[in-house]
Amino acid sequence: MEKKDLKSMMYDEVLEEMAQIGLPSFRGKQIYSWLHEKLVPEFEQMSNLSKKLREQLEDTYICESLKPIEVLTSEIDGTQKYLFQLSDGNVIESVLMRYKHGNSVCISSQVGCRMGCRFCASTIGGLTRNLRASEMLDQIYRIQAMTGERVSNVVVMGTGEPMDNYDNLLRFIHMLTDEHGLNISQRNITVSTCGIVPRMYELAEEKLQITLALSLHGSNQEKRKSLMPIANKYSITEVIQACRNYFEKTGRRITFEYSLVGGVNDTEEDVRELCSLVKDVNCHINLIPVNPIKERDFKQSDKKVILNFKNKLEKCGINVTIRREMGRDINGACGQLRKSYMDRAKGEEA
Repeated sequence: MEKKDLKSMMYDEVLEEMAQIGLPSFRGKQIYSWLHEKLVPEFEQMSNLSKKLREQLEDTYICESLKPIEVLTSEIDGTQKYLFQLSDGNVIESVLMRYKHGNSVCISSQVGCRMGCRFCASTIGGLTRNLRASEMLDQIYRIQAMTGERVSNVVVMGTGEPMDNYDNLLRFIHMLTDEHGLNISQRNITVSTCGIVPRMYELAEEKLQITLALSLHGSNQEKRKSLMPIANKYSITEVIQACRNYFEKTGRRITFEYSLVGGVNDTEEDVRELCSLVKDVNCHINLIPVNPIKERDFKQSDKKVILNFKNKLEKCGINVTIRREMGRDINGACGQLRKSYMDRAKGEEA
């Protein structure tokens, strides 16, 4: 019999599941607390359960727990990058960023990615599989348990396209914000998408209070297509309209992620087009100096160009910031650590 993933079950589902195997509701509450508040990695550590019950749980359920196989710490800003191994041997990466307002963790939503964005290391090997809710949650749980520090903000912006793993994403959000778990505010969660339009409309109907971040990266349709294959399916006009709809349905301001690639999308014309594109959207633009990766020949925009780009957007009345570069000395770009690990593994096999 295939074991059930207990950590992916919501609070009421765990109580119902435990009732079905003849346990009183307080046992279900204890088990859920061990998994999602005390963050234990295995049933054996649930010390107020009998040995017999712990063995029964072990025989019937999976207690998903990620294995840290590499942790890099930036000497520049203390950012930590984690490489975790899943139970099937696949590896994913997560990042802990420490800010004055609290700790933020950037998690992966898939093993690999099939979106093919030209400047991203995450997509080079394609998509292996989706992550389950438990595997998304446990990135946060392991980091919090290992550091002893509370995580207050979560961004689903690591490897993978969250909207391509929509059902698991929704389950993850509901469990992360549940009062019986870490109880992180929905307003402290950001989900990034490259622009899968139908899912953006579905997410708006959920009426969640999370921030939706659109990876825009181009000021017009042709430039966006050259950087992001998804633009061949959904036009820039369609994704901007989906963003307007999200704000109308949720009241949550949209974030536009815009990676500045030297000589590609950082010109005076790009600024003008970008201002025109988003002028009537309640939004914030996050300018990202692109992280160079060895598999691509993209260069980071000059600092003067970045500042000029920011100033011109502000003159158009647009709220804009330049993302603080974190973890530059530890393979900071999405997918870089996982890619280097896989390359080393292949080299050892050869």
